[in-house]
Amino acid sequence: MKALWKYFKSYKIECISGPLFKLLEASFELMVPLVVKRIIDVGIAYGNREYVLHMVLIMLALAAVGLTCSLTAQYFSAKAAVGFAAKVKNAVFSHIQTLSYTEIDTLGTSTLVTRLTSDINTLQGGVNMSLRLFLRSPFVVAGAVAVAFTIDLKAALTFVVTVLLLSIVVYGIMLITIPMYKKVQTHLDRVTMHTRSALTGVRVTRAFGLEQKEQEEFKETNAVLAGMQILAGKLSALMNPLTFVLINLGLAWLIWEGALAVDTGRLTQGAVVALVNYMSQILVELVKLANMIVQLTRALASAGRISSVLAIEPSMKEGSEAPVWQGGPAEVRFENAAMRYAGSSENGAEGISLRAAAGSTIGIIGGTGSGKTSVIHLIPRFYDAAEGAVYVDGRNVRDYTYRSLRERIAIVPQRSVLFSGTIRENLRWGKADATDAEIMEALRMAQAADFVLEKEGGLDYAVAQGGSNFSGGQRQRLAIARALVRKPAVLILDDSTSALDYATDAALRKAIREMPDSPTTFIVSQRTASIMHADQILVLDAGKVVGLGTHENLMRDCDVYREIYRSQFGREARPADGKGGALQ
Repeated sequence: MKALWKYFKSYKIECISGPLFKLLEASFELMVPLVVKRIIDVGIAYGNREYVLHMVLIMLALAAVGLTCSLTAQYFSAKAAVGFAAKVKNAVFSHIQTLSYTEIDTLGTSTLVTRLTSDINTLQGGVNMSLRLFLRSPFVVAGAVAVAFTIDLKAALTFVVTVLLLSIVVYGIMLITIPMYKKVQTHLDRVTMHTRSALTGVRVTRAFGLEQKEQEEFKETNAVLAGMQILAGKLSALMNPLTFVLINLGLAWLIWEGALAVDTGRLTQGAVVALVNYMSQILVELVKLANMIVQLTRALASAGRISSVLAIEPSMKEGSEAPVWQGGPAEVRFENAAMRYAGSSENGAEGISLRAAAGSTIGIIGGTGSGKTSVIHLIPRFYDAAEGAVYVDGRNVRDYTYRSLRERIAIVPQRSVLFSGTIRENLRWGKADATDAEIMEALRMAQAADFVLEKEGGLDYAVAQGGSNFSGGQRQRLAIARALVRKPAVLILDDSTSALDYATDAALRKAIREMPDSPTTFIVSQRTASIMHADQILVLDAGKVVGLGTHENLMRDCDVYREIYRSQFGREARPADGKGGALQ
């Protein structure tokens, strides 16, 4: 929680004003039993109606002022809690953006989603309740005990014993439940991960008829979470009945002792009523305090989880160089580069050495899991090279600032992601100030202009979440257009034409080659037809380079490449000319 204190700085006034007005409200509340005592001992005892009316008006005034103070305190507390939560959420989200793929892979998407939603919401509720009750409840309890001492010393000892017993109960339950709530939040990550996995793969689940299996697995995971929550809830729920039992025992003893004291003349009837009122106030405040502690316990557990994310230091350090890019393609060079995923003892790809001249096209091919994506992730520095180095325009990618490096590069990932909004808004992710003319040019190069113009509204056509109102091939072409609108120095197509037919794929590659200042292009593909035209083709097998050269050279010298080619075109297929997709 200490790491989060700084986010209260903008709300110092609210954090002080909220508890302060609550203390004022509590002060007026503590006066009410004394007023009741005066009504009984002076007004009723002597039949003085005017005095009773006068004191009732004072009580109403105290209630009105107390209500005003309470509403003011609620306003300040809510403003501080909501503002604090918003700043924490922004800080966590911003911090996540600084983390490399390594940290994000380690933490997991479901864990980060839980931190940003459930944990911060729980923390917000805890802060709100704490600002309102953390000082008020102890103040009322202490004030009631102190006033009891001014009324009668012997009766006040009952207050002291009762409060001590209650403190032991509250503190003991809090010590037991704090670790339990931490486990609950941790298991919530697993439920979130399972839910996310099930919803993402719902089409696959239905295709294989495994809905029942998914439901059973979810029920099992959810049952474990529910069991942990119920156990923690039961222990927390003990606080209220134990509090009521102890307070009512104290009340019973107080009434017994008060009755005897009235008989002996040591106390007045008004004094006994006042003591009973103070004991009732303690009951109410301790019930509130118990609920606050339960909420605070959960909030502290969530605060620890949020702080753990903020405490993660990015494994990659941003460079300081930010040379101005004047446009045009960039040279990319790998020098014995290797890439390793977090937690893995082996490199995902290694021994990568090649030079991609500015404006050239590099094809990367290999079997599933051969390390193709691992290689191209080193260029925009999503991961750092575990060995060797990668250079863009003669500079090590480690030396660039992230912005200056990635503004030169456009990447179309394996899974085409579109965002809710219009087609125009989606393409402007590639270039924020892109004109409609630039967008249409990119769409034409990506072979997407025809189907976009057929949509109602054209560029203003609404894209559903995840682009679900487009086919797989349409999503890929829109994602490619989003990359092309930037006119990048380096274009990376990571198996991003798999849903396109051969003719569309060939037309797309031709349009890219004919671009003014055609970018240095890396094409990752499973299809030899998509990369046989490349200036160089990198062949990977189990993360190692097994071939590098042109299509003709590899057909002659590389067994892996030749086998991939023949598996797609037949054993008797003749090599294409390599100039842009013969065989299309």
